[in-house]
Amino acid sequence: MPLLHDDFAWLRQRVLRLSGLVLEHDTHALVETRLASLVREEHVADVTALVARLRAQPENTPLHQRLAEALANHETAFFRDASVFEALRTTVLPALLARRGRTRTLRIWCAACAYGQEPYSVAMTLAEAGLLITGWTVRILATDFSTRALGRASEARYDAREVHRGLTPLLRQRYFRQERDGWRLNEHVRKPVEFRPLNLMDDFHPEAPVDVIFLRNVMIYWDAPTRRAVLARVRRMLHPDGYLVLGAAEAAPLAEDGFSRNLIGQTSWYRPSPLPGATAPVEDTSRGHSRPAATP
Repeated sequence: MPLLHDDFAWLRQRVLRLSGLVLEHDTHALVETRLASLVREEHVADVTALVARLRAQPENTPLHQRLAEALANHETAFFRDASVFEALRTTVLPALLARRGRTRTLRIWCAACAYGQEPYSVAMTLAEAGLLITGWTVRILATDFSTRALGRASEARYDAREVHRGLTPLLRQRYFRQERDGWRLNEHVRKPVEFRPLNLMDDFHPEAPVDVIFLRNVMIYWDAPTRRAVLARVRRMLHPDGYLVLGAAEAAPLAEDGFSRNLIGQTSWYRPSPLPGATAPVEDTSRGHSRPAATP
């Protein structure tokens, strides 16, 4: 039985609360296709029966989590948007290394990391810069709301198609070893990456400030109120002189979100700036003086 109008409306509201994903009105067929595997796993007749089962359960049950995961887009690749990693290598990293010379610590957060290609691309970039074998402490926090995606990401195993998307032959040879069922990333590149479940819809609490936040190709699926709320939480996680990078197709943060845009090479990076009404300058706690947010 095709997805009924009332069931689709219920799905739209439930998924919006669970993951922030906005299902457009004309996506009935796409939703049915993506839920086909969940229909089979639950041994129900069709998507209508699946929605009936979902309606009968509280929102915090595993089936609702699997619903959100089934409808999420986990498409990604190594070094996706190569210009971002070029800017990281040539401009962002040197600037941070100069400012973190006293603590010799770097913290990077890859939000919505899917199957791990992005945080591992960051780790390879740092390895190429020699930061994984020097006296620096490097932590790459990789989060996603999908526990299934995180499970696969932590294994760091990829098939031939995946390792040929974005990886040069040199990087593949240098950082991967071929196994019977695919390719696996070397241990010294996996080691600084910590995977952790985190739903960006939740009011997560900041830990130690991070220096760089990758929040790419996820906000395009959200509505404006969700983007504003998540950006406010993300800003609390970012070091006062840190960097935020978004996907190329995503709307830029507004001034009232507390970010200023910086063009680095061919990519836009965002720096924390004083929120409207703030009187104190942004303070660089690592060097003990204020620094204009617009400088690299």
